[in-house]
Amino acid sequence: MMKCDIIAEGIVAAAKEVNLQVPLVVRLEGTNVQQGKDILANSGLPIVAANDLGDAAKKIVSEVRKVA
Repeated sequence: MMKCDIIAEGIVAAAKEVNLQVPLVVRLEGTNVQQGKDILANSGLPIVAANDLGDAAKKIVSEVRKVA
């Protein structure tokens, strides 16, 4: 199982390094999933956590509409 908090920290670091400007939807599954979601939510970046692929599809459409 993956440690979602560690994965989320890596995603946030990479997003900051490339100056992420577009929405990114991430599905996390594994150990410390809530901590991972909290890290993404509190990053100040356009990163949104999704529960499954259907949820991810809905969220990316919503996020793109906000910036379009």
